[in-house]
Amino acid sequence: MKFGFGIDVGGTTVKLGLFTQAGELLEKWEIPTNTEHEGEAILPDIARAVADCMSRRGLSREDCLGLGIGVPGPVSDSGIVNKCANLGWGVFDLHKTLGDLTGLPVKGGNDANVAALGECWKGGGQGHSSMVLATLGTGIGGGIVIDGKILFGAHGAAGEIGHVTMDKHETEPCGCGKFGCAEEYGSASGLTRLARRAMAKSALPSPLRALEKPTAKDVFDLAAQGDALALEVREEYFDVLGQFLAGVCCVVDPEIVVLGGGVSKAGPVLAQGVQRHFVPYMFHTGRGIRFALATLGNDAGIYGSFKLALDQFGG
Repeated sequence: MKFGFGIDVGGTTVKLGLFTQAGELLEKWEIPTNTEHEGEAILPDIARAVADCMSRRGLSREDCLGLGIGVPGPVSDSGIVNKCANLGWGVFDLHKTLGDLTGLPVKGGNDANVAALGECWKGGGQGHSSMVLATLGTGIGGGIVIDGKILFGAHGAAGEIGHVTMDKHETEPCGCGKFGCAEEYGSASGLTRLARRAMAKSALPSPLRALEKPTAKDVFDLAAQGDALALEVREEYFDVLGQFLAGVCCVVDPEIVVLGGGVSKAGPVLAQGVQRHFVPYMFHTGRGIRFALATLGNDAGIYGSFKLALDQFGG
């Protein structure tokens, strides 16, 4: 039996998983992400953690098919990282650098794309070969899987769906510097923006008005209780996401859309609400596209990273 590693590099911690070739997660653990000195210690730390695990388990290099890794930045199909600002990394060959450190074959990808592959393989998209993942958190992350493979794009930046322009007249800037990006309305922080604007233009009474900084959870909780203003905001949010995701799906034609991130904790009401608003915006051939919630949580990255390695080196 062969084994392999899935690694998910975050700004605070690096998550690692040891898998069997059959896809069983045997062990997972974390190490700190040392971003000092432009992140020069991150890959050596990962190599050491992998070597320690192999030693502890009595595994040789011949026992391991390879190592997959997701990083928070663009990565080309050939393994060239094109800057990871929050790690301090510039442009370099991830495959060669980490391969030299570990002695194992390496396949890398963008963390959001890799998480999408994980969800498609073992999570909310399981059983489907083409999927869009939209992670609804502080921003909107994304990943696209077509025919079981991550869509990398020419610059390693495919799947940056959160920066599709939705409103060219927007006056508040997105974190990317543009105006009117989808994540300005469809993220968790976007939902609070919609709530703030709704309170400004509506006279409806609502407990939302008593909250200094209403959160996405506040909106969903109050909507569930029947609060009229919260219901209006929630429907506007569903409509924004429905329109936005219909645009994405018109381009890539997936079998399923999986919703993850903090907002997905709202549960089935989110998937059902977005799908309801999605249908009128969608080209007729895709109106039956399914919507589901992500299920792997923080493990999506290690599953997807290992799947990268498995597809590349598993034979």
